[in-house]
Amino acid sequence: MKELKEKIIAVIGVSSKEEKFGFKIFRDLIKEGFKVYGVNPIDAEVLGRKIYRNLKEIETVPDLVITVVPPEITEKIIEECREKGVREVWMQPGSQSESAIQKAKEYGISVTFNVCFMVEHGIW
Repeated sequence: MKELKEKIIAVIGVSSKEEKFGFKIFRDLIKEGFKVYGVNPIDAEVLGRKIYRNLKEIETVPDLVITVVPPEITEKIIEECREKGVREVWMQPGSQSESAIQKAKEYGISVTFNVCFMVEHGIW
């Protein structure tokens, strides 16, 4: 199994607004040296990095997808993860739904929810 820092991470819901968790998570993962891609259909660039409109645009398959979006968007992201071959999703508190969790499990995607990725891994 890959060490956490070796994993390619896609953060869904990256924001250019500094007060948003999507911005803070993206910024701090970069600071900690993670290989991280940002996804948001609106912002083209955040912190000098290209932001992808969706998972399909990322050239590689992320090892982990972190969702920082409303639950109904997370449900759509699970479909994108299945199509892309993503095997692990971390739903930040507030981004999960029962439907998204069930879909992920049905598709054989490892899913974590109700706990903050950043806190769990000692980044915050």
